[in-house]
Amino acid sequence: MKWLDDLKISFVLFAVVAVIVLGGGSAKADFTLGEPTNLTPLADSGGIWGGGISPDGLSLYFASKRSGGYGGWDIWVLTRPTTFDPWGAPVNLGPMVNSACSEILSSISADGLSLYINDYQNPRPGGYGNSDIWVSTRETTDDDWGLPINLGPMVNSAYTEIGGVLSTDGLSLYLQSNRPGTLGGCDMWVATRETTDDDWGEPVNLGSTVNSSSSSWDGPGGISTDGLVLFFDSSRPGSHGGYDVWVTIRPTTSDPWSAPVNLGPAINTSANDWWPSISRDGSTLYFLRAGSGMWQAPIVPIVDLNGDEIVDAADMVIMVDHWGENYSLCDIGPTPLGDGIVDVHDLIVLAGHLFEEIFPPGLVAYWKLDEEEGDIAYNSIGDNHGILSGYPSWQTDSGQVVGALEFDGIDDYVETGYVLNPADGVFSVFTWIKGGAPGQVILSQGSGAHWLMADVADGALRTDLRTPETTGRDAKPAGPPLICSTVVTDGDWHRAGFVRNGSDRVLYVDGIEVARDTAETLESASGGLYIGAASALEPGTFFSGLIDDIRIYNRVVDP
Repeated sequence: MKWLDDLKISFVLFAVVAVIVLGGGSAKADFTLGEPTNLTPLADSGGIWGGGISPDGLSLYFASKRSGGYGGWDIWVLTRPTTFDPWGAPVNLGPMVNSACSEILSSISADGLSLYINDYQNPRPGGYGNSDIWVSTRETTDDDWGLPINLGPMVNSAYTEIGGVLSTDGLSLYLQSNRPGTLGGCDMWVATRETTDDDWGEPVNLGSTVNSSSSSWDGPGGISTDGLVLFFDSSRPGSHGGYDVWVTIRPTTSDPWSAPVNLGPAINTSANDWWPSISRDGSTLYFLRAGSGMWQAPIVPIVDLNGDEIVDAADMVIMVDHWGENYSLCDIGPTPLGDGIVDVHDLIVLAGHLFEEIFPPGLVAYWKLDEEEGDIAYNSIGDNHGILSGYPSWQTDSGQVVGALEFDGIDDYVETGYVLNPADGVFSVFTWIKGGAPGQVILSQGSGAHWLMADVADGALRTDLRTPETTGRDAKPAGPPLICSTVVTDGDWHRAGFVRNGSDRVLYVDGIEVARDTAETLESASGGLYIGAASALEPGTFFSGLIDDIRIYNRVVDP
């Protein structure tokens, strides 16, 4: 219908105008997390605990046992002139805040005038239990912090209270405690008050949906400005290390919190990853990693609404089709969860990313193989480009996704640098192939196994990524390869894939699972990759045919 098409075009134009008139705005909607980076000034032998970012993003508070302090744990601060500048050197908050006891930071209020502190492990005089929550205040952000005041016996008890994460409106205080009513070792609780002039009420347990009876530690870390996203750390089952960062959400502040979701291997490692906090504008997640200090990761909106890896008019049309609705896919602004309605705020966020190429989360290597000439296969993620050997030829119009690279089956291959170690955890690899013959290799790893190949018997998809040999009392040989019954050397295009999901190894052909078995560990390897050949370059392993669009992820992909 022409009138509807005209209306959609008008909305797209309006979105561009809205961005110009109202400003670009921060993208803070349905989100993924970008690559974490280490705040190197904090990584030292003094240890790091707790953390909080000031509302203007120019001061970062944390606790440390580094030299120059007044007691065990002291609170320190990093500052910077603008959010584009690097952090300066740590500065101790001084003897008004710090003492010979322990002071550990929990959070800073939205107005930057209240600093919530714990005295865990070495309590301050005048407390009520093993660890209490205290608050230090100041009149203006130019003033020094005052003497910490205990929050009193309604919040603090004879047990352990840690935390003190204040909501933006100052009416909810999230904390951690092992007081009676706790489901696990330490649970998350919330105390509320009617106005900021009132006393705090008795804390209420956040309930069994959020707190785990199997966890020794569930601790609140950071809450979004609208109160709809709560980041916390936990030792519950499903964690990658001792403590992981998790997130729970809710549609409105009147609704209960949803089942928590682990932030995955991009944030969580085999080390303790904990004490998360979020910047005021919702653009950055801060967290601690044991042994390496404080880290930050950008919170990235999901703006590729139709999944075609580019933000364009098609995504605008999807948003317009759901205008005025409570439609989560398009509700991308403002805040990490949107505002419950698809409106101009969402168009502003989307228009700010127009014509950007969007890569899916967890993609760590991506060779499109769309070049037209030259001896380099460019990696779209980083600088791990492949070097062509032999004379594989670029086929600009013959790929499944634009162009492809054709291999002669004699001596053609592409060599890349290191991408990942299969023994380290979950990962996925997918590629398009056409041609090949039994025994030929699609992708292999130096000093390691054939990731994808055609089985020597009949050309069915196979992986030689397998469980390692063990020695000693319970010695076992290395596990067998995983082979499916689906032939991929029939001359048609096929999308071949392998997924390691943590307990199983799975083969896919054309988006369909074709083989699966249990493999709790895989053989370790540290070499680069070989595209179109075995890593030892044996005769008979070179691929004869087309290979296109190779993608490797550090997460499980469900095709």
